[in-house]
Amino acid sequence: MQGARLDDQIDEQDYRLTIVRTIEENVPDAQIIDPWALNPHSVGYDEERARKTFHTMTAKAGEADILVAYLPIVSMGTAMEMWEAFRCHTYIIAVTPHVHHWAIRFTADEIIPDLDTLVGMIKNGHLTEVIQSRAVIDSPLDAD
Repeated sequence: MQGARLDDQIDEQDYRLTIVRTIEENVPDAQIIDPWALNPHSVGYDEERARKTFHTMTAKAGEADILVAYLPIVSMGTAMEMWEAFRCHTYIIAVTPHVHHWAIRFTADEIIPDLDTLVGMIKNGHLTEVIQSRAVIDSPLDAD
């Protein structure tokens, strides 16, 4: 949310509305965890609450089936979420022009160039396919 800012402000977050709306319209059973929606005033949190929020939201990235990492600019917070998701075998889709950045290249399962491409992938069923294929992989084998 803060990207590469040097102050205590937040970058524009409108892209989140587009992603959430598109997922809700095309993957109706999806449960979306959006740190911004859960913590819209986080830059004003005191030190203890900010620390707890950072650690909690980073851990949640590892609990997801899919992490969408929107990185028009590099972001340390998103990199931390990607690392946790990677460690926990969460499927990561990075939306970024930074295709040569090692933290992105070596954690993301897919790297796509922009928000329009992501929206198209969601609308064409790609997210649903990823979720379904991972459910098959994660399900236990029949004992019969």
